Amino acid sequence: MMHRLVLLLLAASSLAQAEVTQRPNILFIFCDDLASQVISAYGEKRQLLKTPGMDRLAQEGIRFDRCLVTNSICGPMRAVIQTGKYSHLNGFYNNSNSTFDSSQQTFPKLLQKAGYTNAVIGKWHLMTDPVGYDYWHVLPGQGAYYNPPMIDNGKPVKHSGYVTDVITDLSLEWLKNRDKTKPFLLMMQHKAPHREWEPPIRHLGHDKDRVYPEPETLWDSYKGRSKAVSDHDMGLDRTFTEQDAKLVPPGNLTPDQLKYWNDYYEPRNAKFRESHLSGKDLVRWRYQRYMHDYTACVKAVDESVQRTLAYLDETGLAENTVVILSSDQGFYLGEHGWFDKRWIFEESLSTPFLVRWPGVAKAGSTDKRIVSLLDLAQTFLDLAGQPQPPDMQGRSLVPLFKGESPADWRKSFYYHYFEYPQPHRVRPHYGVITDRYKLIHYYKPDVDDWELLDREQNPLETHSYYLDPAYAETIRELKVELACLQAEVKDVIPPPRFAHGNKPFEGEMMPPEAKPKGKRKQTKKASEP
Repeated sequence: MMHRLVLLLLAASSLAQAEVTQRPNILFIFCDDLASQVISAYGEKRQLLKTPGMDRLAQEGIRFDRCLVTNSICGPMRAVIQTGKYSHLNGFYNNSNSTFDSSQQTFPKLLQKAGYTNAVIGKWHLMTDPVGYDYWHVLPGQGAYYNPPMIDNGKPVKHSGYVTDVITDLSLEWLKNRDKTKPFLLMMQHKAPHREWEPPIRHLGHDKDRVYPEPETLWDSYKGRSKAVSDHDMGLDRTFTEQDAKLVPPGNLTPDQLKYWNDYYEPRNAKFRESHLSGKDLVRWRYQRYMHDYTACVKAVDESVQRTLAYLDETGLAENTVVILSSDQGFYLGEHGWFDKRWIFEESLSTPFLVRWPGVAKAGSTDKRIVSLLDLAQTFLDLAGQPQPPDMQGRSLVPLFKGESPADWRKSFYYHYFEYPQPHRVRPHYGVITDRYKLIHYYKPDVDDWELLDREQNPLETHSYYLDPAYAETIRELKVELACLQAEVKDVIPPPRFAHGNKPFEGEMMPPEAKPKGKRKQTKKASEP
């Protein structure tokens, strides 16, 4: 009898272990300000860079062409991913004065309870220490590109080398030494290619002084547009600093690094200074310098992706690991004369999204349905076989990964940006997005304007059709849809004034759901440049 009981217990243990090993590992490669336009798998006609690592993910998995963000800015989208909730419910509105409430429900906490071992390595940028992770090794604030200080499970450390390489080394080391009795979640979060786009020393000169094609809207005049669009501070013609242009070196280079830096940049900078450029010639020079530096940063990220995929192959992990690559939002690479993000316009609203799931996701496929980073929390939980909390506001993408076509998939999407006036004077705005249209409301402090974009008629989004009588019925329908979405996601319109941050103005009350409960810790705040 005892012998039979032992056999039954061993059999039950084996079944439980088999269930654990069948649940896929999750590797999330997350970049900061990575534009789809620079990934060669997305086929941008400027052909800015070859990205074989990211292209491999597209070739062996799914390329999503319309992955949208809810609030196009770094910290808030990280909070959205952690919680599966819009900014107005998770309490992290902007980079200026928001602090993440780490006591609230997050997907990594739920995965931990489900038996996953979790790690986050790289850029965190939520101003409180990570919670729900067995291991965390993160950059303080925005982090540094060269020889970066980091925080290793609460302990300050400093690394030598280039930040993308450091994050990759630490991630592969964790994979090697993790608890191998559990499935894993690894959030591998790069700083690059965030401003000021400081390249690795090895990639200075990577493009051999190539002259990059200019985007069609580089000289956008914003004619007939809202003041909210024209009165910005994120243009190559007005905002580009000496640090952006590499006219001065970073302050944290070693002597050897500084020598290589100066050997590359100084002869080119001297030629620039002698030219005394102005007007369009100056903008063109800035655009070329920007593209050199930005693509060099992305090249290093792509090398990281190649190294990471090779490690999965070598260790036999590839077969049971879902790899997702994305960015906190899209980014302007000269379109509309801009860099940065923030707007509901396509280049910043849409973010790259590549998924490889061997044996499940169809290799080389594309998907044009509206998906979002808002969906990630529920997707990760679904991958782990866990229930999706009813208060999360996205939807699991697992059926789409499996090639299914849910009849009730979303046809519209809600967006709301809050941060103003610093750092780029982009007015707060909200709107509804469909496959074809965007209806946008720019609200206070000094504008109260509506715009309608028709991507079918004007894919470059340089013209508003809001005052065109031919669109009156379309506008009416979109306003009804906008009101429905606002009610569905529980956004308050007009938003309270404190919604420009998560600190109330004098004399105003903050509702309980917006109050930060997490205590500010070692990860010191650094405002988005």
